[in-house]
Amino acid sequence: MTYDIAIIGGGIVGLATGLKILNQKPDLKIVILEKENQLAKHQTGNNSGVIHSGLYYKPGSLKATNCIKGYQELIQFCEAEKIPFEITGKVVVATRNEQKALLDTLLKRGLENGLEGTRKISLEELNEYEPHCAGVAAIHVPQTGIVDYHQVALAYGRKILQGGGAILLNHKVLSVSHKKGINQIETSNKSIEAKLVINCAGLYSDKVAKMNDESSTEVKIIPFRGEYFKLKKEKEYLVKNLIYPVPDPNFPFLGVHFTRMMKGGVEAGPNAVLAFRREGYKKSQINLGELAETLAWPGFQKVAAKYWKTGFGELYRSFSKAAFTKALQELIPEIQASDLVEGGAGVRAQACDRTGGLLDDFAIRESEFAINVLNAPSPAATSSLSIGGAVAKMALTRFQ
Repeated sequence: MTYDIAIIGGGIVGLATGLKILNQKPDLKIVILEKENQLAKHQTGNNSGVIHSGLYYKPGSLKATNCIKGYQELIQFCEAEKIPFEITGKVVVATRNEQKALLDTLLKRGLENGLEGTRKISLEELNEYEPHCAGVAAIHVPQTGIVDYHQVALAYGRKILQGGGAILLNHKVLSVSHKKGINQIETSNKSIEAKLVINCAGLYSDKVAKMNDESSTEVKIIPFRGEYFKLKKEKEYLVKNLIYPVPDPNFPFLGVHFTRMMKGGVEAGPNAVLAFRREGYKKSQINLGELAETLAWPGFQKVAAKYWKTGFGELYRSFSKAAFTKALQELIPEIQASDLVEGGAGVRAQACDRTGGLLDDFAIRESEFAINVLNAPSPAATSSLSIGGAVAKMALTRFQ
């Protein structure tokens, strides 16, 4: 059997893409190829569960437009499928006077992105929203929420199967070649043919891109591990909803923050440290080949030279609970190390170009036989249905 479309990667973006294609053209034969024995095991399954509002992203960028559109689609999907979610709102807090200008810039960006009701709040109002939080200035973002993205992804998968699509687990893609205009896909389980490949492979998206387009050498995925602590049950009262710091505008991470989880509990984190393998969720997990590839990449070397102080601070916090606690105390001074228990970790697939640019926007590239989603970090989960719709539009033009 030759499929019309094979989507590589059973995470939330790949599943959303498949769902969007079937919704618009249900007669197409599509298959999702997932190397694990379950869907959404990596970035999606280790997501912090935040429904992002679109506050941080440059107006007009793919992140901004897809986050805002995807936000509405996600909420409508959750309501229709009865997936629990909650619009909690969040505060973004400046803890030092020199951050006030950055906070003002953030507010301006949010308003340009259409976040009505997002506003600067007084310290008295901050105390009402988050009684244990300290700062010198703050904004409130009412649109932010929480959801379990693993549940969302599984619901996408169910609807794909209901729509006649196929999902093949334990099918790791080993190679992609072309014969008479058809993609010949070798997996760890069997060979598959498809007219079009859509690469949503996340942490391995650059490697899959090379399989289907030898000229695709412009970016490499650099894996950054984000480690979390959780508040002890008796200390969860310290956080009502979500508390974020003012992010470093030069670094594509939001800084350690507090998140009330849809499935219960409060997470504190994450940091952002280089993972020593692409799926390195623990410090002890090392793949020497993958690490060597990262260290040899010219772009990473430039990133390391530019951000070595920031990187060293993140690494220090990774090994020092006291240092991690100190960072959290900027937002909630009464937090103590004894209030924290070790949580989970996620690995972010961050695309880096040869010149040392950490791609700040989503990146989707087309080749003759494939569409490659090369950079889809946060807020990709919030944006998933919008990204999926955009990729579906690209794909369907080939089947008209």
